[in-house]
Amino acid sequence: MSRLVAVAKLFRGGGLAWLRASRDGLAAVRVAVGAAGLSTGVLECLRDGPADTASVRARLGLDDGNLLEPWLRVLQGHGLVRASAGGWSLSRRGRRLLDDEVVRAAYEGFAGYHTGLYRELPSQLHGGPARRDIAQQGETIAQLTRAMEPVLHEALVAAVREVRPTRILDVGCGAGQNLAAMLVAGPAAEGTGIEVDEAVADIAERLLAQRGLARRARVLRGDVLALAAGGEAGGPYDLALLANVVYYLPPAERVPLFRALAGLLSEGGALLVTTTAATPDPFSRHFDLLLRAQGEGMELPEVEPLRRQLADAGLRPEPARRLVPGQPLVAVLARR
Repeated sequence: MSRLVAVAKLFRGGGLAWLRASRDGLAAVRVAVGAAGLSTGVLECLRDGPADTASVRARLGLDDGNLLEPWLRVLQGHGLVRASAGGWSLSRRGRRLLDDEVVRAAYEGFAGYHTGLYRELPSQLHGGPARRDIAQQGETIAQLTRAMEPVLHEALVAAVREVRPTRILDVGCGAGQNLAAMLVAGPAAEGTGIEVDEAVADIAERLLAQRGLARRARVLRGDVLALAAGGEAGGPYDLALLANVVYYLPPAERVPLFRALAGLLSEGGALLVTTTAATPDPFSRHFDLLLRAQGEGMELPEVEPLRRQLADAGLRPEPARRLVPGQPLVAVLARR
């Protein structure tokens, strides 16, 4: 009975809010620990097998002031390493964090720029410099967006089945996973990806090769408007994809982009735009703030203004479709 009384007092005294704050705080610490396991090199040091503390210190060239042993115990406490007679070794969870590119990007992204936005927001609100996340974190962002693959690829496969393209264009192809999904869904189609970030384009080429699609796909490096103006973008294409890209352009630049993409489509071809939309959803609000903090006019689009912009570019947009009920990820198919 005394325990029930104590619990009741805790909740009356604002304990529920404290418990929620503690839960959220511990989750934030867990993400930070995983990211630091990567950035300190400790997890990588254990990739090839067990090592004692002195060996880890020597391999990494550390002068740690006796922090390494407690740090390894933190990693152990979070289930990322194990301790045994042979020394420290990676756990299954630690190895997945090290080797799974999407999981790794999630830890790096959320411990890094996603939360760095708020740590540095006071300075930016007082006139400090704009952020450089989009310019500097291209590889992490490209890998992190792969987490949406299961949801997004259902829409891509549906579009391929509806349009039945023989030539596919993926603008801002990122890590190449979306182009790969469309080529698998359309086994007679050829594909072109366009990516402005050289390192990310390299990732896309590797992924397409790993999935046996290199003969049917190519990746062009550069800005799509410049490539289209110079005739290097190729075409005409029956289906073009603009996935999670439109919000990187200021609203005034979106119609010219849509118009240029319409010019690359065959008669009756379609442009599929997928994006996180501006909604009251907490992640939508967060992502919109992150974009605006870059100081380059980036922002999330609202659905109906996006459809009007597609129409202004000479396309016929269909109604927007939510890819996950209640979530801000939407798709709009627009026909030429």
